[in-house]
Amino acid sequence: MTEGTYTLVVELAAPATVEVGALGDREFRAGYYAYTGSAFGPGGFARVERHRELAAGERDARHWHVDYLLGHPDAGIDAVVRTAGADVECAVGRALAGEDGTERVEGFGASDCDCDSHLVYAEDGAALRRAVERAHGNGERA
Repeated sequence: MTEGTYTLVVELAAPATVEVGALGDREFRAGYYAYTGSAFGPGGFARVERHRELAAGERDARHWHVDYLLGHPDAGIDAVVRTAGADVECAVGRALAGEDGTERVEGFGASDCDCDSHLVYAEDGAALRRAVERAHGNGERA
């Protein structure tokens, strides 16, 4: 299946101020971020590869909030977990925001739904990766 929901675990090696499109300048602490998105549009999970290319500096165009974070030189994709064939973007985002040790980044990545955010922050990358896998029902790592 080429469509579904994905979560990117992003490591930010140093604190950064990033201009995030219409959201303006946002402060990001060093640590780990989990961004949950859907891949039901054209290309499906190819969107994840596009995010990887942007994080690697192989692409410049920013379309989604997470692209601005991924475009920062201190940011990189640490892990990707996905659930094929299921639109669980908001459910995964809510589950991650409820995990101990995570904090929501308000207004980020949820402009097309009524969620507060689809991005959470955590200091502990291993704990965040485990939380992402649980939120996806132990979805596949990509």
